[in-house]
Amino acid sequence: MSDSIGTLLFKDKQLRLLLTLSNGNGKEWYITDLAKAANVTYIHTSRFIGKCEESGIVASEKHGRIKRIFLTPTGREIAESLSGVMLKINQAKQQAVQQKEPAKAQPVPQPKAPQATQKEKEQ
Repeated sequence: MSDSIGTLLFKDKQLRLLLTLSNGNGKEWYITDLAKAANVTYIHTSRFIGKCEESGIVASEKHGRIKRIFLTPTGREIAESLSGVMLKINQAKQQAVQQKEPAKAQPVPQPKAPQATQKEKEQ
């Protein structure tokens, strides 16, 4: 498996982690909190963050044993772009589903049979 940044980011868990980081509006995350918010294991989150730090997407500050994580300016740009791509993908999926649904047939109005007038009924 290639360790290129493109391969790294276009996986479900990694996307969730990066988008969770970007949706924090500048919040500094602890790895444990980020893992819980993105519904990803701690170890997976820790490894991903390490690779993102090497790539310059995230930065961290150590405070004792705790590491705070935040997006770099480049990381924010990448996250915004990926968010836009995911939005386009979801829109395309919705359009494809709508096109596959059979069009609901509108009932065709049936012509009414001519009704007999009162005179005709009496005869």
